[in-house]
Amino acid sequence: MTLLSCQDISKAYVGVQALSEVSFDVAAGDTLGIIGPNGSGKTTLFNVISGLERPDAGQVMLEARAITGERPHRIVNHGLVRTFQNLRLFTGMTALENVICGGHRNAERGLMGQILQTGAVRRSEAEARDRARACLAEVGLEGYEGARAAALSYGQTKRLELARALNAEPCILLLDEPTAGMNDVQADEILTLVQSMRDRHDLTLIVIEHNVPILSRFVDRMVVLEAGRKLVEGTPSEVVSDTRVIEAYLGTGAA
Repeated sequence: MTLLSCQDISKAYVGVQALSEVSFDVAAGDTLGIIGPNGSGKTTLFNVISGLERPDAGQVMLEARAITGERPHRIVNHGLVRTFQNLRLFTGMTALENVICGGHRNAERGLMGQILQTGAVRRSEAEARDRARACLAEVGLEGYEGARAAALSYGQTKRLELARALNAEPCILLLDEPTAGMNDVQADEILTLVQSMRDRHDLTLIVIEHNVPILSRFVDRMVVLEAGRKLVEGTPSEVVSDTRVIEAYLGTGAA
């Protein structure tokens, strides 16, 4: 069953065609990798899907429902959650507090409940802390609940962002370069963790990644972008052996 469908997505800025009629479908439970050279439109595509930018043309469909141009928080409420290449953590807050913020769609309370701090509200807050602790433990950050985000290592902050995204209870998770700045061993660990999250929570994943050899071991299909257009779509083995991909992304010397 198709969970997410991008249909002829186009987006232009002044003098730059960032995306041009990009289309693909993602089936529920699949992992799709998005690759391409710098400036090929990968992050712009994520911005359009997640509601940060409105496309000039085309539609984004989630479970056959058009979400094109909806506000980001509304899209999160539909179960589509994303991370960013540049971490967007609250550095002055603890790891636990950061993860609790990710679960805002599960933390609705009435105004009178906020004022009176009723028993139900207090129980809800305790449950939110418990969920956040469980998310931290799942990404390997058990024992770091009280650590300030600013005091964590780079690799730990990447895990923290995954925990925060997980606490939003997504059905589809968009990961923008989750292994950026990591060596191959660290990248393999993160993508193994992401794969475990997918299997445990029945997630659908779309991953932007530059480390093609490692990514190809974890995804079901790949889409290659070049200059805002979809160049190739297929299985990892089909994509990495395609001469157009070798020339455009891997370099002609890799042929």
